Amino acid sequence: MKNSPRKQPAVIPETGKRLGEFFSRFKAGAAPLLLLDYDGTLAPFRADRFQARPWPSVRELLNQIQSRGKTRMVVITGRPAAEIAPLLDLNRPIEVWGLHGMERLYSDGRRELGGVSASALKKLDELRQHLKRDSLGGLFEDKPNAAVMHWRGAAAQKAAEIEHRTRALFEPLAQTEGLALLEFDSGLELRAGRGKGEAVETILAEAKHTAPAAFLGDDITDEEAFRALNRAALPHLSVLMRSEWRETTADVWLRPPAELRMFLQRWLEAVNRI
Repeated sequence: MKNSPRKQPAVIPETGKRLGEFFSRFKAGAAPLLLLDYDGTLAPFRADRFQARPWPSVRELLNQIQSRGKTRMVVITGRPAAEIAPLLDLNRPIEVWGLHGMERLYSDGRRELGGVSASALKKLDELRQHLKRDSLGGLFEDKPNAAVMHWRGAAAQKAAEIEHRTRALFEPLAQTEGLALLEFDSGLELRAGRGKGEAVETILAEAKHTAPAAFLGDDITDEEAFRALNRAALPHLSVLMRSEWRETTADVWLRPPAELRMFLQRWLEAVNRI
């Protein structure tokens, strides 16, 4: 990633060049892949995650892209997959990989879960029970394949205390085979099962490595997906969609909501040409 951490004008020249090169690779007969994180990417974060609706005009642009029938569009999220459709509220069902890739919800309603070892599930269950009794001063989120601690919104000293206690509890358990520690903004997740990188690899393999593909994400948890896409032989673009700069392996940095809308509008124009 070559963009400077300094404040930049919208779509700096180098970014504009990368976008132009990517969209020029859209060709007839190969449906491009639009892979999207949800929270922080398509929608702003909310304290109540069930109120995290897409940025203005994003739903309309996604509906237009979907209606053309030329794009395979997939959401890859840390949320349970079933939470996305009511929030995104598109005209047609969309494929969702939930729980960071462990869960796959097809657009026709079929659902698959990646395998998790019995020993890993046992450790997670014990951790869940502990956090239900003592949430370490933060917000505990219970997932089918993970235990998640959040400290977003806490005062700095309180957040540091919650993080310290969470790491002390999670890090030894992360040494268990089948479990992995996942860091994200203002939180930690101990999870089992596939990750976002594996989800991206599977989707690319199904596309037979021919169609252009982009992944848009904002968080540290999306770096795994960026790296998987960056290894692909097909034309690709990994996009850090975030209002503030951070170090990343993504190809370009765009800032929502204006540059998200710009990107989706350019995608729509590109598919209209093929």
